[in-house]
Amino acid sequence: MAVKFLSPLPFHALLILFTLFTASQAGDIVVYWGQNGGEGKLTDTCSTGKYRIVNLAFLSTFGSGKTPELNLAGHCNPSTGDCQKLTNDIRSCQSQGINVLLSIGGGAGSYSLSSEDDARSVADHLWDHFLGGQASFRPLGAAVLDGIDFDIEHGGNHYAALARRLVERSKGGKKVNLAAAPQCPFPDQSLNGALSTGLFDYVWIQFYNNPQCEYDTNNPNSFKGSWTKWVQSIPAQKFFVGLPASQAAASNGYIPKEVLINQVLPFVKGSSKYGGVMLYDRFNDLNNKYSDAIRGSV
Repeated sequence: MAVKFLSPLPFHALLILFTLFTASQAGDIVVYWGQNGGEGKLTDTCSTGKYRIVNLAFLSTFGSGKTPELNLAGHCNPSTGDCQKLTNDIRSCQSQGINVLLSIGGGAGSYSLSSEDDARSVADHLWDHFLGGQASFRPLGAAVLDGIDFDIEHGGNHYAALARRLVERSKGGKKVNLAAAPQCPFPDQSLNGALSTGLFDYVWIQFYNNPQCEYDTNNPNSFKGSWTKWVQSIPAQKFFVGLPASQAAASNGYIPKEVLINQVLPFVKGSSKYGGVMLYDRFNDLNNKYSDAIRGSV
C-alpha cells in the first residue's frame, strides 16, 4: 500500500486559521463615563471605536427608603429632565454594537439595601426607569440600557436578591447584562453573594486602591494569585483587569502601558474567561491616551 502524504495547507488557509486564533484571544476595553464634564460627550466616547462597553456612572443614591438618584456630574441635571437628552447618544452607541450599562453605587453617594424586599424594589425601579419597563418619567429618556453594573464600595448585603430580580424581570424580553466591579481582595465583602449566583456576565476586578493585590513588577505573584482566585472561584462569563487610566485616576494601582502589554496581558490571556481591560475613567483615558497605547494588545 502506497504511503500518501498530505499536502501542506495553502497560505491563505493558514492565514485564516491564524486570524481566528488571534481573534479568540482578543479582549475588549470597558470604560466608565459620567463623572467629569471634561471627558466630552457620550456619543464622542463611543465614536472613537475604542470601547466595547460604556458604564454610565453613577446611580449613587438608592435603597433603604431613599428615592433613587442619578448623578452624572457636569453632564446634565437628571432632576429637571435634562439627562433625557442622552437618549440619542445612548442609541448611537448601541447602533455601533456598544453596550451601555448603568453603574449603581460608586465611591461616593448614599446607598444601601435594608432587606431582600428592598433589593427587589430597587430592581423594579431600575427595570422601569432605565431598562425594559415603563415609567412616567425616565431619567435618560426612552433609551433602553443594556444592563446594570454593580460598583458597590460601601459594604452591605442583599445584592444577590437585586440581581435575581433583574433577571426575573427581563425574562421574555431584551437580555439584561449584569456586571460587577469588586475590589481585588477575595472575596468582595459586598458582592460575593451576588457574584456566587452565576448570573453575572462580566466582572471587572478593581486592581487599584488595593495594594495587597495590585500588580507590582517586583512581586507579581500577589496580582497573579488574586486574578487566578477570582477566575476559578466565581461563575461569571468574562473577567476584566480593572485599572486606573492614569496615575491621577486612583491613589495607587496604575500600571505603565508597556508593563501592561509585556507583563500583565500575556498572563491574564491564559484564562479562557479573559474578557479584556476596564478603565476608570474616560476623562483620564482621554488625557493619558491609555487605551490608544494598549488597544492593539488587549
